[in-house]
Amino acid sequence: MPIDAVFFDLDGTLVDTAPDFHVVVNQLRAEHGLPALDYAPVRATVSDGAAALVRMALSMNDADPAFEPARQRLLALYEAQGHQASVPFAGITDTLRWLADHNIHWGIVTNKPVRYAEPLMQALDLQPAHAVLLCPDHVTNRKPHPEPLFRACELTGARPAHSVYVGDHLRDIESGRNAGLKTIAAAYGYVHGDDDAASWQAHHMVHSAEELPSLLTQWHHS
Repeated sequence: MPIDAVFFDLDGTLVDTAPDFHVVVNQLRAEHGLPALDYAPVRATVSDGAAALVRMALSMNDADPAFEPARQRLLALYEAQGHQASVPFAGITDTLRWLADHNIHWGIVTNKPVRYAEPLMQALDLQPAHAVLLCPDHVTNRKPHPEPLFRACELTGARPAHSVYVGDHLRDIESGRNAGLKTIAAAYGYVHGDDDAASWQAHHMVHSAEELPSLLTQWHHS
């Protein structure tokens, strides 16, 4: 299956953003007079978004009048943090180099709004540069709907059946499968302790991004 394009989820798959979220979650808790949280529960919640982080950090229900202000405050703290501690996962740089060597486009398909995704990618300046950054702002339906991946394929001229999606959440694998892409579960990412990436029915699972070049080589030449 010659590969046309490889797309990645962002937080927890391409980039380890949890260290920055750990900082801002504890800043938010401090503003509410609460002690700092350990890293592990924050890391496990990052892929579920800002609302989930607020629920976890403040034990607050979405219906609470203070919930939305708290969510906006968390996002403001995140912007102010400036991605100081976010880095690509080990193996990602080598994977991008492999893609470049084989003239294969790569891109990002994320549920992270473009307001936060673009500055992160600018700060990291990964090379070769991504061919597409697809955020909820660009589509009508977000993952697990297949629309984001259909759109990413359209923008890169890639055939879905010859494209790959890598993600660290069940919704990523569902989105990829629904769009007809080959899917890779990133078990190294922000997977909840009570979740099992092996149960997501991805075409393959990796425990480190360092496994990706050899797997993609097999697929590309099969």
